[in-house]
Amino acid sequence: MQFTVTDVPERDRFEARNETGDLAGVVTYQLTGTIIAYTHTEVDPEFEGEGVGSTLARAVMDDARAKGRTVVPICPFIAKWLTRHPEYEQIVVRTTRKVK
Repeated sequence: MQFTVTDVPERDRFEARNETGDLAGVVTYQLTGTIIAYTHTEVDPEFEGEGVGSTLARAVMDDARAKGRTVVPICPFIAKWLTRHPEYEQIVVRTTRKVK
């Protein structure tokens, strides 16, 4: 199944929708200047296991890179996803906290 990810700035989130327009998942964020903090990722139970979370993570990181933003990965899912995708390290602010 294919998912389209769109920024919905009036709701401070990115949305993933399937071909029929059903909402499959979201990543919420807080934007301050060029710093974007990804705060929460949620996938609708109907779409779990279909790669929605990873699709969202890649889309939001690609968007941040394209717009010259610095990413603060507050969301545990995004933070963990980033440990497997070092290609985004240059735009990520890290803390000393360990990702579980």
